[in-house]
Amino acid sequence: MKVVFLQDDFPPESFGGAGISTFEIALQMKKCGHEVSVITTCRKKDDVGEGEYEGLKVFKIHSNYHERWRAYKSLYNRKVVKGLEKKLEEIKPDLVHVNNVHFHLSYHSIKVAKKYASVVIFTARDVMSFNYGGLKTRRFLEHFDYKTTWIDHLRQAGKRWNPLRNIIIKNYLKYADKILAVSDALKEALNKNGINNVEVLRTGIDVSRWTLDEEKIIKFRKKYNLENKKIVFFGGRLSEAKGGGKIIQTIARVSEKVPNTVLLVAGKTDSYVDKMKHSGDKLSLQDRIVFTGWISGDELKAAYHASDVVCVPTLYFDSLPRTVIEGMAVGKPVIGTCFGGAKEAIEDSVTGHVINPFNVQDLAERIEEILLDEEKAKRLGEAGLERVKTKFNIDDKVNQAISLYKELSAQKNR
Repeated sequence: MKVVFLQDDFPPESFGGAGISTFEIALQMKKCGHEVSVITTCRKKDDVGEGEYEGLKVFKIHSNYHERWRAYKSLYNRKVVKGLEKKLEEIKPDLVHVNNVHFHLSYHSIKVAKKYASVVIFTARDVMSFNYGGLKTRRFLEHFDYKTTWIDHLRQAGKRWNPLRNIIIKNYLKYADKILAVSDALKEALNKNGINNVEVLRTGIDVSRWTLDEEKIIKFRKKYNLENKKIVFFGGRLSEAKGGGKIIQTIARVSEKVPNTVLLVAGKTDSYVDKMKHSGDKLSLQDRIVFTGWISGDELKAAYHASDVVCVPTLYFDSLPRTVIEGMAVGKPVIGTCFGGAKEAIEDSVTGHVINPFNVQDLAERIEEILLDEEKAKRLGEAGLERVKTKFNIDDKVNQAISLYKELSAQKNR
């Protein structure tokens, strides 16, 4: 079967959660004997063209525009669509699996894909198909009500609001034979906002890719002066909405009971990191916060392995935070947000804890009990590793995807 994956950004240029998840399922599809290609975009014209990443054919189309035009360009990016159509005509795929296309490849790519492939799948990895960003309305945060209104969108988008955006997106989604959501929570959110024909296929992970030599972990600890420390890991795309402010407040409380606690922050060094540093300075945490900058590969694995607990205190709907399953894949207890799909991965009090991140005291207490009880931390981590092997195994997820592909193909041929 010829399969093409569409994804706005893809390794090695980007190691964001959506790009990594798309890469892993594409790689496993190739290992299953299918002919797999990836079509993505790049910001630099010099990067345009055909390449390869870990045996996968990767085709890059140039796209670089100011975010102010996103509510329009994300619907139909003419220049990119032209290149996409040319490549699909050349490949002649049996199936196109569309992932994050809500910035560069654009939702029009779903319609184009349908022109060249008998089966088109769209995987929703976030709420961008009905929202302008993270879902953080008062109705959701206080009552877990996923429904959004045009007023919510206007408040969030401001002058960048496009009144036709969601209507056009829903029309494009009709060209997909099936929409996949990475969590039950996301499926419900999509349904509540008028997007149907949705099934759940959770993100998978290849645990074998997350092992690491002890020597590299020791080297990482030395590099960041983490020896003899209790380490709380916080990483990804850093922002206030991801819980950056709350985790700083939390560490201030935890360090009172566990003096050798260090917050290990892995993420892009930008203005928000400066804000976190300033907040930490005000709470006299200068020696208790370590910023690594953006890391990937073995260094990211070392950061997880060196840590005692992984925290994901997102303050908005987070469909299924990859940090949660990565933390579990290295056998660490994970404390995650109640907002979104994290609670579907974390088994509360068995593999870690599900918390409301607005409750800093509760978050601090959960971290403290793990840092002060090594046996419990080990027990939670081992249970998490076992859970991710059985419930989020990449091989199982790929087999589910292949079964769905075949089922939809058979329906087309009847």
